[in-house]
Amino acid sequence: MNLSFCVRWPQPIASGANNGGHRKAETGKLVRRLPVSCRVANRQSANPMSRTNIIALLIFGAILGYFLSFGPETTQNFKAGVYRLLAPFLTGGSGIKKQITSVRSGLKSLDELEHENAALNVENRELRATNKGLRDVEHEVNRLRHALNYRERSMFKLVAAEVIARDSSSWWRTLTINRGKRDAIETDMPVVTDVGLVGKTTTVSDTISVVLLISDENCRVAASVEGSREQGIVSGERVTGGLTPLLDLNFLSKQADLKPGQKVYTSGVGGVFPSGLLIGAVKIFRVRELDGQAQLTPAVELSHLEDVFVVTGRR
Repeated sequence: MNLSFCVRWPQPIASGANNGGHRKAETGKLVRRLPVSCRVANRQSANPMSRTNIIALLIFGAILGYFLSFGPETTQNFKAGVYRLLAPFLTGGSGIKKQITSVRSGLKSLDELEHENAALNVENRELRATNKGLRDVEHEVNRLRHALNYRERSMFKLVAAEVIARDSSSWWRTLTINRGKRDAIETDMPVVTDVGLVGKTTTVSDTISVVLLISDENCRVAASVEGSREQGIVSGERVTGGLTPLLDLNFLSKQADLKPGQKVYTSGVGGVFPSGLLIGAVKIFRVRELDGQAQLTPAVELSHLEDVFVVTGRR
């Protein structure tokens, strides 16, 4: 068996002009001594991509010729198939783009919403303040309307007055109004509201007057009970603390048996308070050793008085 092999010689490393030339000569002699097959193999290994490139070109040419041989309908079907393959990727890319655009729009919308929310909060505070002011005006208008209506339908001559001062040490005893002698106000004139009796004038100057409230124990009013013949004297209770005082109706008969809610009016006895002014309503009735007594809830809320009327006579 005849065996042959080829030797691939490495490239010489230049280390000098003379030495390089000597090695090139020796290499040339050795190459000439090699078989032809080995020399061909060495040439092929020197250009290893040539065969691959040729095969790739042949395959590409075959594929191109194959596609060029298609008719228009086949070409359209092929394009449709390619688009079907690419459609999920194109759709996914479009969806991602839409999501990114949506996120950007959402971030922009959040900023806009924050600005709008801040502006709305400011506007809300302004509207609340305006609403409160309008409610106060409405309350004032309604209060004055009721007072005017009461003045028009009342059987008494009334002088309107405004409460201008109250002493905290005598909160349930007196108050001061802005009417006096110049307005025909005199001492011991009844003071009322459209709800009921407030008290009577005590000290009167030219422009102001002091009013003694019915909640004071020194203010006494002759009274009669609705739906009965019972009569007595109403006076205030001594106040301990900040509680609203009740009124006492004294000198009732033991058989009076008054019921809660029965109304008590001025009887007109004594000449200071005319008859028919509402004082309050019965809360409880009790029998004492010598007489009967009823506790009354005042008809007028004495702690929130703003405007009153002074009764100067009958019409």
